[in-house]
Amino acid sequence: MESSRFSFPVPQEAHSSAAANQTAGKEKGLVKNAVLEEQDAQNLEIVAFCKDLARLRSTFSHNDIGTNPGFVLSPVITQREIGPDNNCSVKVSIEIPESQQPVTFTCDVSSPVELLISQTLCWVHDDLDQVDFSSYLLKVCGREEVLQNKHSLGSHEYIQNCRKWENEITLQLLSHSTMRRDLARSAEDDNSRIDLEKHLSHVDRPFRENVTRQGLADYLEGYRNQVNICLENESTQYKTVDRVVQTVKNLCCALDEVETQSISEAIKRLRHSVNLARTHSPKLGSTSPGQSSNSGSSPVEESMALLTTAVYNLVKLYLRSFCPPSPSFSLPTIAQSTDEEGGPVEVRSSKEASGTTDHLQFTLFALHGIPGHWVSSYEKYFLMCSLTHNGKNLFKPVHSRRVGTYKSFFYHIKWDELIIFPIAVAVLPLESTLSLSLFGVLNQNASGSPDSNKQREAPEFLGKVSMPLFDFRRVLARGTRFLCLWTSAQGAAGAAGATSSRRKVPAERIILQVDFPKSAVDVLYVGPKEAPSPEPHTLEELDPDLRRKLEKICSRASNFGLKRSDHQVLWDHRLHCRRNHPSSLPKVLASAPSWDWASMGHIHSLLHRWPSLPLVTALELLDSKFADTEVRSVAVSWIEKSSDDELADYLPQLVQAIKFECHLNNTLVMFLLSRAQGNINIAHYLYWLLKDAVQDSTWGRRYELVLGALLCLGGSKLREELEKQTHLATLLGTVAERVRQAGGSTRQVALQEGLENIQNLFQRNSCRLPLNPSLVAKELNVKACSFFNSNAVPLKLALVNADPLGEEINVMFKVGEDLRQDMLALQMIRIMDRIWLQEGLDLRIVNFKCISTGKDKGMVELVPFSDTLRKIQVEYGVTGSFKDKPLAEWLRKYNPAEDEYEKASENFIYSCAGCCVATYVLGICDRHNDNIMLRSTGHMFHIDFGKFLGHAQMFGSFKRDRAPFVLTSDMAYVINGGERPTSRFQLFVDLCCQAYNLIRKNSGLFLNLLSLMMSSGLPVLTGSQDLKYVFDALQPHNTDAEATIFFTRLIESSLGSIATKFNFFIHNLAQLRFSGLPANDEPILSFSPKTYTMKQDGRIVHASIFSFQKRYNPDKHYTYVVRIMREGQNEAQFVFRTFDEFQELHNKLTIVFPLWKLPGFPNKMVLGRTHIKEVAAKRKLELNSYVHNLLRSSTEVAQCDLIYTFFHPIARDEKTEGLDTTPNLPEPLLSPTSGRVEGEVKLSISYRNSTLFIMVMHIRDLVSEDGTDPNPYVKTYLLPDPLKTSKRKTKISRKTRNPTFNEMLVYSNYSKETLSLRELQLSVLSAESLRENYFLGGITLKLKDFDLSKETVKWYKLTAFPYF
Repeated sequence: MESSRFSFPVPQEAHSSAAANQTAGKEKGLVKNAVLEEQDAQNLEIVAFCKDLARLRSTFSHNDIGTNPGFVLSPVITQREIGPDNNCSVKVSIEIPESQQPVTFTCDVSSPVELLISQTLCWVHDDLDQVDFSSYLLKVCGREEVLQNKHSLGSHEYIQNCRKWENEITLQLLSHSTMRRDLARSAEDDNSRIDLEKHLSHVDRPFRENVTRQGLADYLEGYRNQVNICLENESTQYKTVDRVVQTVKNLCCALDEVETQSISEAIKRLRHSVNLARTHSPKLGSTSPGQSSNSGSSPVEESMALLTTAVYNLVKLYLRSFCPPSPSFSLPTIAQSTDEEGGPVEVRSSKEASGTTDHLQFTLFALHGIPGHWVSSYEKYFLMCSLTHNGKNLFKPVHSRRVGTYKSFFYHIKWDELIIFPIAVAVLPLESTLSLSLFGVLNQNASGSPDSNKQREAPEFLGKVSMPLFDFRRVLARGTRFLCLWTSAQGAAGAAGATSSRRKVPAERIILQVDFPKSAVDVLYVGPKEAPSPEPHTLEELDPDLRRKLEKICSRASNFGLKRSDHQVLWDHRLHCRRNHPSSLPKVLASAPSWDWASMGHIHSLLHRWPSLPLVTALELLDSKFADTEVRSVAVSWIEKSSDDELADYLPQLVQAIKFECHLNNTLVMFLLSRAQGNINIAHYLYWLLKDAVQDSTWGRRYELVLGALLCLGGSKLREELEKQTHLATLLGTVAERVRQAGGSTRQVALQEGLENIQNLFQRNSCRLPLNPSLVAKELNVKACSFFNSNAVPLKLALVNADPLGEEINVMFKVGEDLRQDMLALQMIRIMDRIWLQEGLDLRIVNFKCISTGKDKGMVELVPFSDTLRKIQVEYGVTGSFKDKPLAEWLRKYNPAEDEYEKASENFIYSCAGCCVATYVLGICDRHNDNIMLRSTGHMFHIDFGKFLGHAQMFGSFKRDRAPFVLTSDMAYVINGGERPTSRFQLFVDLCCQAYNLIRKNSGLFLNLLSLMMSSGLPVLTGSQDLKYVFDALQPHNTDAEATIFFTRLIESSLGSIATKFNFFIHNLAQLRFSGLPANDEPILSFSPKTYTMKQDGRIVHASIFSFQKRYNPDKHYTYVVRIMREGQNEAQFVFRTFDEFQELHNKLTIVFPLWKLPGFPNKMVLGRTHIKEVAAKRKLELNSYVHNLLRSSTEVAQCDLIYTFFHPIARDEKTEGLDTTPNLPEPLLSPTSGRVEGEVKLSISYRNSTLFIMVMHIRDLVSEDGTDPNPYVKTYLLPDPLKTSKRKTKISRKTRNPTFNEMLVYSNYSKETLSLRELQLSVLSAESLRENYFLGGITLKLKDFDLSKETVKWYKLTAFPYF
C-alpha cells in the first residue's frame, strides 16, 4: 500500500493562507504547524490592543526628556498658606559639585524652583548670559528625586515634610547631563516588538498554564504521527486506533479537559468504522452505512478526517480564548473576520443590531474540567443566566435544567440546552453582559446522614462567569465560546484541592462552553444619532419650590436614600442640572429611565454638552454602575486634565475601575499607560497595584495583559529595576515567614540567616524600594535589623542609603496580614490631609507609606523618633497621681525648653484632632495603646488598620471599641496643659469640628473612592452596608452647626467612655485583692460609711422599687425610692438609691460571688439622652425585677453583708422620709455674684425658616465668687417675656472655668420683624447642689443689630448686667 495515500489529513483552510507564515515561523524557531499561525487561532482583541500600544509608544519618543526623564519627579501637593505670618521663609542648603561647602539661602516657600536654581547659579557662574537655566535641576539629597522647576518650592511634598519635622532642607544642583537617568527608555526599547507575555515570568498567575502554542504544535505533531501509523496498516487499525484516541485524550487533558461534542462524535464514528472494517471484507468495508464511496476514501479515513477537523477546531478555539497571539501574526490590512467554524473569510457582510428583531438566544452546552471533589459532593447542577447592564438586570434571570455529571474522557456537566431571553437584540445596549452563575445541589448521601427527613440544604454557589454580548469590534457574539469560570469559596475548595501550604496555588481552569447561533452575517452595533439639545439660556425658570427641591437632591453626598420620585425629578430637569448643578451628572445619569438603544441618543447628547467635571467628580462615572463606553471615555477625558501628582492619589481606584470596562482595549487603560510612560512614580505604583490585581480570580487575566503592556512600554531599565524590587520583596517575604514560624531564641538565628541571603542580592547592585522609587538602598545594616514582638512578628529593617548625602532608610516588612486594607486606610487619611491643607487647615498629619507586595505581605515605612503609647505609659507608670502625666512628661523629656514644649504640645493638639476625625469617619477600630504612636515632636498618629469601616474587634458579644474614637485623660492632659480644662481644649474641639465639616463637604468623594474598591476583595469592604457606615458617620444631611454639635458630643462621649473603662479596670483590680469582704472599718460600698449585716438590721422580707424622683447634684439625675419590709417591723422603710449605686452593688456581687448565678442587671447603654423620665420609668421596672430576683437568690447571696449594707438607711434617706412619690423640686434661684465678672462667651447666631438658632459654643476665663472652679451652664431669654416662655438652657459643665457647650438653643416661629423688637439676654450661672446657683456674668444683645441673612460667629465679653 502506498504511504502517500495515508498522509496526515489537515483541514482544508490550513493550506491556503499560511504558507508564507510557515516559512517565517520555521526560521524563527517558532511554532511549526502553520494552522496555529492563522487568524482564527489568534485572540484578535489582544492583537488590536498590541497595535494600539505600538501607536501609543510612538508618541513617547525615547529622546524627549520631557516624556522620558528616566528619574523620579518629587511629588507636588497644592496647599493654601494660612496668612502672611505662617513661617513662609525656609532655610535651604544646596550642594554644588564645584564647591566644597554647600550654598545656604533663606527663601520664600512660594518661590519657583527655577528662581532658586538661578540664585544658586549666581554663586557658580560670573557670566550668567552663557547659562541655560532650564538645563539645571535640584535633586533631593538622600533620594533619587528631582524638584519640579515650574512649581513653587513649598508645594513639594519633600519640603512640606521638612517643615513639618523641622528638618534641614538639603538639595543638590545638577545639570541634565550629570543627573542619573538610569530608568530612561532607549532607542532599542522604542523599536522592540510588543509582546504582552514576555516579561511576566516573575508574576504569580491566578490560573495554571498547562500548555503553550508551541506545546500544542508538539501535541499535534504526535497526533499526526499516530494517525499516519493507524492509516498505514489496516490490519492493525483495531489496535492503533486506541493510540490515536489516547493521543486525543492527552491533548484534551492539556486543554483543561475540554472535550467538544464534535470530538466525542468523531471518536465514536472512528471506532465504529474500524470495527466495520474488521467484520466486513475490504470491498464491503469501503462504504459505511449512509456514506457515499464516490470519493475513494475509506470510512476510517473519512472518520479520521472528521476527527482531525474537530481536533484542530478545538485547538484553535482554545488558543483564541486563552492564549496570547502568535508572535509572528499581525492583522491583515483588509480586516478579516472568522466564520463560525473558525475559518477566515475575506469580507463578511453585516447588518445593524438595531434592525434585528430576533430574540437573544444561545445554547448552554457543557462545563469542562470540573474538580473531582464536585462529583462526589453535588448531585445536580444548574446555571442562572442573567442579562445585565450598569449592574442591573435587563430581564429577569433564566434558570437552566438541573443535570448531573457525565463521563466520556473526563467528568463534565452537560446541559446542551437552548436558553432564550424574550428580549430583542435591537434594544440591547452595547455593553450588555451575559452573566452565568453555577450552583450545585448537595448530594444528601455525601453528608453521611441517613435521615431522609432532614431539611434539604440550599444550592451552593460554585462560581460565575461574565462576557460582553458585543465584542471589541461591536459584533454580536456568534459560534462557540469558551468561558473561564471563576470559583467561589466553596467551588475553589474543590478546584484547588486541600493544601497545607500558605502559598496561593494557581487554580486549574474550569471552562464553560456556550454556543451562540451561527450566522452568515455579522450583527453590528451602530449607535443612534444624538438627539438635539436646547441651549441653556432658552430654558424656562423652575418654580421656587421645585428649584429648592432640585438643589437639595443635587447637593446630596450620594444616591443613598434617593427615592424613585427624586430620580424622576433629576431626569425630567436634567438640562437645569447641566446649567446650575454640573457636579450632579452621576446622579442624573443614574436616574436615566432606560439605557436601551433608543435612549442612547438623548443620553450621549446630554453627556457631550455637559460642562467639564473635576477629577474627584469624574471618578464616580468609572464605577460599575456606569457601563456605557462613551460615558466612561468622557470621564477619562476629564480626568486627563489632572496632573500626575493628583492622579497618583487615586491610582488604586483607577486600577479597580479597569475591571468595569467592557473590553481590554479602552480609554482608561490607554490613559493610565500613557501617564506611566511619562512619569516613573506612576509607572512604579501602577506596577505594584497591577501585580496585586493579577491575583483577582475573575479579572486576573485582564490585569495580566495590562501589566504586560506596562512592562513592554516601560523599557528594559525600568523592567530590570522592578524585577529587582520583586526579587527583594520575595526574599524578604521568605525571611519574614521563617522568623514568624520560628519560636523563641531560634527567631534571631532565622533572621540572621535570612538577612545574609538578602545581603547577597545587594552585593550585585543597589535596589529601589517598593515603598518609594526615589529611595535607593545599597545594602542592609545587619546589626541594626531586628523584629518586632507583635503577633505578626514583622521585620525591622535598616538599609544603607545609596546616596552618601542621605540618612539610613528604616522600613518594616510584614507577612500574614492583608496590607491592602492599610493602604486603603492610609490613602483615605492622606486625601483628608490634602483637603484640609487646600482649605488652609494644617493638622500636622503624619503620612507614611505602605505597599502590598503580594498576598498577605508588604512593606511599611517606619516613622523615626516615635514610640507607641503603651511603651511611653509603661515607662512612666499609669497609677496614682501621675496617671494623666506620662505623655506630657515624655514630650517634655524630648522638648526641655519651654518654647520647644509649647510647639510639641501644639503639634499634639492639631494632630490629635486630625486623628479623632479620621478614625471616626473611617470607623478605624481595634484601637489600643500599641497601635497609636507619638513622635518626639508631638505628632500623634495611628498604625495597623486591620479593622476599619466599623468592623470592630469583638470580645464575646461586645465590641471592644465602645468609644467613637480614642481620646484618653492623658491626651486631655497634654491638650489642656494640665489637669484643669483650659481654652486650649476649646481650640482642640474647634479644630475637630472644622476638620469634620471640611470632610463632610467632600462626602461624595470618600463614598465614591470606597465604592470603587468594593470589588477589590477586601474583607472590610464587601457591600453597601460598609459604605453606609461612612455615610452615617459623615452625617451628610446635617448643617455644619448640627454636625459641630454632633461631633462635640462624640468628644465628650469618648473622654467619658475611656475614663469609665479605666476606672472600672482600676476598681476591679482593687476589688480582687480580697477574697471575702473587708473588715467593718473599710466601707464596702462607696456611698455607705460602714458595713451592716442581717443580724444588725433584721431580715428583709420584701423589697421593691416604689417610685423615682428627679434630683440635681449638680447635674440632673433620677434617684429610685426603694420600699423595704423587714421581719418583725410593721412599717415600711424607704431608701433612695441611684442607678449607678445599683450597678456598683451588682459589680461587687459578681466579684465576691464569681461562681453563683446572679440575676441579669439592666443595660446601662441607652440610645439618646440618659437622664429623662422615659428612661427612668423603664429602669424602675427593670430594677424592680432585679431586686425581686436578688432576694430570691441562694441564702449566701441574699443574706450577704453587701446587700444589707446597700439597703441600710443612710443620712440622705432620713432627710427625705417625708415622701411624696413625685416631688417637684423648685427651680434653683439665682443670686448675683458678690465678686467681679470676667470671661467671654462665643456664640453663633443664625436665622432660617422662621427660626432663630443660638449656638452656645465656648466660654473662657470665668471667675467664681469663692475662687473654686464653677459648674457653668447658660440660660437665655428673648425679652420682653413676662411669662418666661422663652427660657432655654444648656447642660451643666462640671468644674471648669473654660467650658465647651456647642449646644443649639432654638426659637421657632419668629418672623424677622418680631425679632427686630427683641433682645437676647444670656446669663452664665454655676449650678450648686448645697446652695443657690450663682451668677457668673451675662450679655444682652439687640437682635435688630444683626444681619439675620447670614451667620454671625463672635466672642462677647460677659458683664454684670441686671438680669431677668
